[in-house]
Amino acid sequence: MAPSLDFSVLWAKDTRKGTPVVVKMENPNYSVVEIDGPDAAFRPVDKDRGKNAKQFTWVLLLKAHRAVGCVAWLATVLWALLGAVKKRLIFRQGVAMESEKSSKGKLLFKFLRGFLVLSMAALVFEVVAHLNGWHYFQNPNLHIPQTSEIEGWFHMVYVGWLEFRADYIAPLILSLSNICVALFIIQSLDRLVLCIGCFWIKYKKIKPRIEGDPFKSDDVEGGGYEYPMVLVQIPMCNEREVYEQSISAVCQIDWPKDRLLIQVLDDSDDESIQSVIKAEVAKWSQRGVNIVYRHRLIRTGYKAGNLKSAMSCDYVKRYEFVAIFDADFQPNPDFLKLTVPHFKDNPELGLVQARWGFVNKDENLLTRLQNINLCFHFEVEQQVNGVFLNFFGFNGTAGVWRIKALEESGGWLERTTVEDMDIAVRAHLNGWKFIFLNDVKVLCEVPESYEAYRKQQHRWHSGPMQLFRLCLPAVLTSKISFLKKANLILLFFLLRKLILPFYSFTLFCIILPLTMFVPEAELPIWVICYIPVLMSFLNILPAPRSFPFIVPYLLFENTMSVTKFNAMVSGLFQLGSSYEWVVTKKAGRASEPDLLAAAERESKAIGHTQLHRGVSDSGLSELSKLKEQQEAEPLPPKKKVNKIYKKELALAFLLLTASVRSLLSAQGIHFYFLLFQGVSFLLVGLDLIGEQMS
Repeated sequence: MAPSLDFSVLWAKDTRKGTPVVVKMENPNYSVVEIDGPDAAFRPVDKDRGKNAKQFTWVLLLKAHRAVGCVAWLATVLWALLGAVKKRLIFRQGVAMESEKSSKGKLLFKFLRGFLVLSMAALVFEVVAHLNGWHYFQNPNLHIPQTSEIEGWFHMVYVGWLEFRADYIAPLILSLSNICVALFIIQSLDRLVLCIGCFWIKYKKIKPRIEGDPFKSDDVEGGGYEYPMVLVQIPMCNEREVYEQSISAVCQIDWPKDRLLIQVLDDSDDESIQSVIKAEVAKWSQRGVNIVYRHRLIRTGYKAGNLKSAMSCDYVKRYEFVAIFDADFQPNPDFLKLTVPHFKDNPELGLVQARWGFVNKDENLLTRLQNINLCFHFEVEQQVNGVFLNFFGFNGTAGVWRIKALEESGGWLERTTVEDMDIAVRAHLNGWKFIFLNDVKVLCEVPESYEAYRKQQHRWHSGPMQLFRLCLPAVLTSKISFLKKANLILLFFLLRKLILPFYSFTLFCIILPLTMFVPEAELPIWVICYIPVLMSFLNILPAPRSFPFIVPYLLFENTMSVTKFNAMVSGLFQLGSSYEWVVTKKAGRASEPDLLAAAERESKAIGHTQLHRGVSDSGLSELSKLKEQQEAEPLPPKKKVNKIYKKELALAFLLLTASVRSLLSAQGIHFYFLLFQGVSFLLVGLDLIGEQMS
C-alpha cells in the first residue's frame, strides 16, 4: 500500500521557533515584558483601536467621495456614448453614408427605432406588472392561462398562418418566380448565343483587316504618304492622380505633328489642379507637340457638355476624325495607325472602338471580379455585335469617330449621363456602321474601392434606362430595318439593360430567401444552382486565369444586383439619382513596363526637340516651381471615416436568417447557397472587399 501523505497534521502544529526569554528591568519606570517568540513583538495592532469619531467621519467622507466620483465617471462615459450614437446615426457626423441625400436609406433606421420603441413598451409593461404584483400571482382578478390553453392559442395562430400562406402568399410568389425564371432562361439563351458567336469568330479567325498601305498616296507623281487630320480629345475633371500619364501617353502618339491636334478639356473646379494641368500642357507644347488647353467657365452637361463645347471650335472643321481618351487611359504610340486606316475606302464606317486593358486587375478581389465582367463585355458582347451587326454601344473612350458621323447624328447631347451610348444609338439610326478591334488595347484603371465601383455601376445602369425612354420614339420611327429595331429594343435595351438586373435582384435576392419561409413556393434546383454556375463558367471563359474566383464572382454578382436594380428603377422612372454624375476615383496606377517605356519615349522626345528648349524655359521653370511647392507643402491628412452600406447589410442579415431557416428545414443546397450569398453581402456591406481608407 502506498504511504499516506497527509500533511494536515503537520500544518496544524505550532511552527514557532526559538526559546522563550524573560527580561527583567531594574528601573521601576519600565514594565516587564514577556516575549514568547521572535514574531510576538511584531504582530499587527488593531487599526480600529484608538480611532476617534472624527477620524471615522473622515474615512466615511473619503469613501463617499470615491463612490460619487465613480458614479460621475460612469455617467460621463454613458453620455459620451449616447452623444457618439447621436452624431453617427442621426446627424451622420464622422461616417460616410451610402448616399449624401437624407431621404435615402432611412427605412433601416426607422425599423431599428420601431424595434426600440417596442422593446421600451415591453419594459414598461414588465415594470407595471412587477408593481402590481402580477409576477407573484397574488392578484385574484388576474387570470393565469393554463398550458393547454396556451398551446391551443399557438396552434390556432399557426394553423391560420399556414392557411393564409398557402392561399395568398404562395400563389403570388409562384407567379412572380415563374416570370423571373422565364426571363432568366431567355437571358441565359442570349448569353449562350453570344458565346457561340465568339467561338465561331475564334474558329474562323474573323477580324477587321487593313488591306495594303493605307497611308500611301494615290498620286503616282507624288509617291508620298497622306495622313488624315486627326483631333485627339482628353476630357477630365479634377484628375490629379492621372492627368500627367494620360497627357504624356497621348503626346507620344506616332502621327505627323502637323496632322494632329490634342485638346485637353479640363473641367476641374480646383485651381491647383488647373495650374498643374496647364503646366503639363505648356511643357509638351514647348517640345513641339500641337496641344491646347481648354477650360469652361460654365460647367454644364458633365462630359457631354465638355465635348460639345470643344467640338464647337472653328479649327475643328479642318479635321476629319476625332479620338477620345478619358483621363486614366494610356494609348500606345501606334494607336492611330492601327485604328484610322479602317476608315479608308469605307465611307459608311462611323466608329472604330478599341478594347480596354487594365493595369490594376490583380490589385484586390474587387478588381479581379471586375476584370471578369469587362473581359466578357469586350471579348464576347462587343466583338460579336461588331462582327455580325456592325453595332454596339460606344464605350466613351479609346475610340475614333468620323466627325461627319457625329455631326449628322446630332452631336453630343446633355440629356443623359451615358452620352457615349446616346451618340452610338443615334448614329446607328442614321445608318453608320461600327468596328470593334479586339486586338488593339488601351491601358486604363478599374475602381479599386467598392464605393467608387458602386457609383460607377449606378451611372452605367441608370443612364441606359433614361436613354431608352428618350430615344424609343426615334427608334420606332427610324428608317432602319425591322430586325435592327427589334435588336435595339428587345436585346440591347430591354434584355441586357432592364431584364437582367430585374430578374437577378427579384429571383435571387427576394424570391429565393422567401422560399425558405414559404415551402409551397419551392424553386427547382436547376434554377438556383446549375444554370447560374454554367453562366458563370461562360462569363469566365474570356479570362481563364479567373477560374479560382468563380464562387466569389457568382455571389458578388448577386450582391451588385441591389445597386443595379436601384439604378435601373431610378433611370426608368427618372428619379433624382439618375441625373447624378460622380467622377470615378482613380489611383493613378501604371504597369512597370509601361512606365519604363514612357520614360524612354519621353527622353527621346526631349532629345529630338532640343531646339525648342530655349523657348520653353518659362514653362519648364513654372512647372519646376509648382512641383517644388507641392513637395514642400504636403497635403493635410484626411480624416478616416467608416463607410456604412445599409442596403447591403440589411440584405445580408436577411439572407443569413434565411440560411439558418433552411438549415432547420434540412434543405442542404439552399442552406449553403444562401449562407455564402449572405456572407458575400455582409463583406460588401462592411466594406471589406478592396476598400482602402483614405
